Amino acid sequence: MRLKIREENTGGELLLFKDEARFDRLAFTRDRFNKYFTIVWNPAERQTVTIDDIEYTFETNSLLTLLFDQSFSFQKPETVIAWQFNREFYCIIDHDSDVSCVGFLFSSTDHLFVKLNDQDQYKLRLLCDVFIEEFKTSDNIQNEMLLVLLKRLIIYVTRLAKSGYIPVKKQQDERFHIIRKFNLLVESNFKSEHSVSFYAQQLCKSPKTLSNLFAIFNQKPPSQIIQDRIIVEARRLLRYTDRAVKHITFELGFEEVSYFSNFFKKHTGMSPSDFRNLPEGTHQNTPHV
Repeated sequence: MRLKIREENTGGELLLFKDEARFDRLAFTRDRFNKYFTIVWNPAERQTVTIDDIEYTFETNSLLTLLFDQSFSFQKPETVIAWQFNREFYCIIDHDSDVSCVGFLFSSTDHLFVKLNDQDQYKLRLLCDVFIEEFKTSDNIQNEMLLVLLKRLIIYVTRLAKSGYIPVKKQQDERFHIIRKFNLLVESNFKSEHSVSFYAQQLCKSPKTLSNLFAIFNQKPPSQIIQDRIIVEARRLLRYTDRAVKHITFELGFEEVSYFSNFFKKHTGMSPSDFRNLPEGTHQNTPHV
């Protein structure tokens, strides 16, 4: 079952997938124009999900969030339930004060796998049923009803993710919001700005203060977040496009091909050309902890 609503005047789209044999995305090729944020629930048995050519374990009764530019595929897509929406339907950046998920819930480098207890699953199942009813109810307030339900879903998933990753006493800490802002800045600037000092200046902090703040919240160091984001993009460009290594070098803000090649090899264990020449379907395994 694939349910979809589209706002003709804005191009806004919301979709729901359930019992659907085909559910995947190739962001750089087939689906390059479908810029959907994705929330996926796995109510069935454990399976493998491949995100940007890396395999992860998707545990039973857990949630996963995916950014609009990520490629993904599921071992058993027919067993997952998924929601997708684009910025035109609901912009989480413009409405961050409502949902507080920007820079936390959706990430290109750290994928949030949120474990659900029985009560969480019960609430999510009820919400899914209401979504389906509203998709099937065609009237003049259908869009508004589905938008309200989507906001409720995002807020609920954000709350579950925070409870699983951030201690309660720190969730309302202003310092946590600085981390979210940092992640958003990296997403917008990683191709041109590779130094922590740039992002620290944007946040009116010193690089050392920023690093200490990330350590308090058990986050990766800021420098690693920047480097990981560059590597994710480099892997995508090498795997899913035919752009020359030289072109990718300059696109990612490096001045010399040799420096980019050394950077890529340091983080992946192989040169850009060797990575590109891997047989199709070869994935790196990343166990989910």
